[in-house]
Amino acid sequence: MADSKVQKRGMMDVLRALGRPKVGVMLALGFGSGLPFLLTGNTFGYWLREEGTSLKAIGFLSWVGLAYSVKYLWAPLVDRLDAPLIGRWLGRRRGWMLISQLMVGLGLIGMALTGPHAGLTTVGVFAVIVAFASATQDIVVDAWRIEAAENGEELGLLSSAYQLGYRAALLATDALILATATRIGWSHSYLGAALCMGIAVFATLRAIEPARADAVMKGKAPLWTPSGFFDAVIGPFIDFFRTHKEFGVLMLAAVALYRLPDFVMGPMANPFYHDIGLTKDAVAAVRGSVGLVAAIVGIAAGGLSALRLGFTRTLILGAILQPIAVAAFALLTVSKGHVGIFSAVMAADNFAMSFAGVALVSYMSSLTSLGYTATQYALLSSTYAMLGKFLKGFSGAVVESLSASHGLMAAYAIFFVGAGLVGVPALILFIILSMRQTASAKRAAAAESA
Repeated sequence: MADSKVQKRGMMDVLRALGRPKVGVMLALGFGSGLPFLLTGNTFGYWLREEGTSLKAIGFLSWVGLAYSVKYLWAPLVDRLDAPLIGRWLGRRRGWMLISQLMVGLGLIGMALTGPHAGLTTVGVFAVIVAFASATQDIVVDAWRIEAAENGEELGLLSSAYQLGYRAALLATDALILATATRIGWSHSYLGAALCMGIAVFATLRAIEPARADAVMKGKAPLWTPSGFFDAVIGPFIDFFRTHKEFGVLMLAAVALYRLPDFVMGPMANPFYHDIGLTKDAVAAVRGSVGLVAAIVGIAAGGLSALRLGFTRTLILGAILQPIAVAAFALLTVSKGHVGIFSAVMAADNFAMSFAGVALVSYMSSLTSLGYTATQYALLSSTYAMLGKFLKGFSGAVVESLSASHGLMAAYAIFFVGAGLVGVPALILFIILSMRQTASAKRAAAAESA
């Protein structure tokens, strides 16, 4: 099934192909997609904790990321309508990319100029603007990546380039920004991040508007007609289940649970580092060295595994690695901020999340159909983000509740172990999906040979 559609490529394939215009553009667009993610999430939580914000408030403020979980609601508009003013000039995909990137930059400037000291409501509003604009950018970048690829091999190459760019942005907003915040402050660091969105803007202007989906879209009724609206909003769901049949529901359920450990523990990671006494420089140094190497190795290993074993088996491996990596954070509660142990835990976490992430992105890409690319991928990516982003809002309340009876460090340890265990259902579902797909393939082969 999906495993045969995309030939996943590793990091070295991407580096060798950087001379291709599409791969370089994809790398930069991936960077632009990844840049805002932590600036309204985990890194934002570090800033809030330094300003004395409670863990409960930090957890609830992480709900600004729910924008990523409901982006399928406006994805049909991105699929069918040109961007206002500039859509006719740049094309549908590039027009929406540029507007969303400019909105991300303006929102980050707003966060920088206000900050937590202006009140959580004010900075929270700007964080919501960034999150919604970033979610819109993700919709259209994902659609561009899938539609710009000429074949499955190129889609695998672009998917890997996207992951490398995205991971580079996470490194910048997870490690580099901590070092800069120590020296020039959080506000100036966020202003610098806003300027870095110019990399994505430049890539958008250099990108070529994909034409592969045009033939599929010809003949479809306009969005403002009843049939056109039905096809834009309901059509992607009908097409998805028509294509994947009885496996569709199982696929969505497995995808929905896959990244739960990472999402649930996310808001507490940086406040945890602060509370165990790790300095921003120490965290930045480990993330920028050991963490970076582990992330790159994880991307390469994920790509190689997907190529050799297929998506489903790679996803199963990722579903094993993720919970173990998250639960390992409990070791830091008894290490008293030991940098060596922190480095080992950070390496395990970066490898596991990169390995699982590269397989999941390519797997979801392979499940989409031309004509519904943006909406179907938004549905899949929203599915994997929705439950996790909702549950993570309660993470601070859970830690504070546990700390009342167990103490803060023990509360953190229990929380991280529990966050790891919530990944077990996804492992079970992907094993079931793999077994059923194999049985279905054998039945189909037997029917053909009969």
